[in-house]
Amino acid sequence: MNRQQLVQHIRQKQSFLCVGLDTDIEKIPIHLRQTEDPIFEFNRAIIDATHTFVVAYKPNLAFYEAAGMSGLSALKKTLDYLRQFEVLTIADAKRGDIGNTATLYAKAFLDPQGEFNFDAITIAPYMGEDSVKPFLGYPDKWAVLLALTSNKGSADFQFMEDKATGDKLFEKVLKTSQQWGTPETMMYVVGATQASMLTTVRRIVPNHFLLVPGVGAQGGSLQEVCKYGMTKDCGLLVNASRSILYASSGTDFATKAAEEARSLRDAMAKELSAIQ
Repeated sequence: MNRQQLVQHIRQKQSFLCVGLDTDIEKIPIHLRQTEDPIFEFNRAIIDATHTFVVAYKPNLAFYEAAGMSGLSALKKTLDYLRQFEVLTIADAKRGDIGNTATLYAKAFLDPQGEFNFDAITIAPYMGEDSVKPFLGYPDKWAVLLALTSNKGSADFQFMEDKATGDKLFEKVLKTSQQWGTPETMMYVVGATQASMLTTVRRIVPNHFLLVPGVGAQGGSLQEVCKYGMTKDCGLLVNASRSILYASSGTDFATKAAEEARSLRDAMAKELSAIQ
């Protein structure tokens, strides 16, 4: 899905909602744990209930890798199932390694002939250009670079200041990485709980899409994110995971997930109306 198609889907659905498929076997409803493939059955029910309100799904690979081969099988089945819908698929993998290893990571997750064939993948860019470039070699695919995250430890490194330039580390990542890709091939992760920093981010990358986790269970404000981060093409994918996936632990989990997704979509439609 290229940028033009993504923007079109956002306008058609009046949504820029991304659902994080962080499927924890310990949290899914008990009645599903007795099925042959509980992770996939849960994902399928969530997708069926929410896809009309959603433009992207983002499986967090840790949840699938932790389950071993059965988890990776559920991941592939989930991706195969998603292909019938017009949605962006993002591998939340946070890969980052030297060039030849990065080339194989890119092949594993983005190759159209591969097992997974995601549309996008999250990347840790701190090993530099050769660790990112291999992910930019697939047409209509996206590299999503970690820029400013919302976890407590983000302050350990991301705000370190270069005494020569005055740039903080996350600002240097944003500035330098623009030499590697374009707004058509790269996005950036900016945590919703860092919404006040979005003005700084947008000053450096005014046209790139931002993947914004942290709205919902983590307490980020959708309105604040839109106020400081939205562009004329929207420019945002706002992710919600736990608040949707685990809206209920009972047999009505999919219905409750749909209600949460619809509520977020309705709020997003209101924000989008301001730029149309």
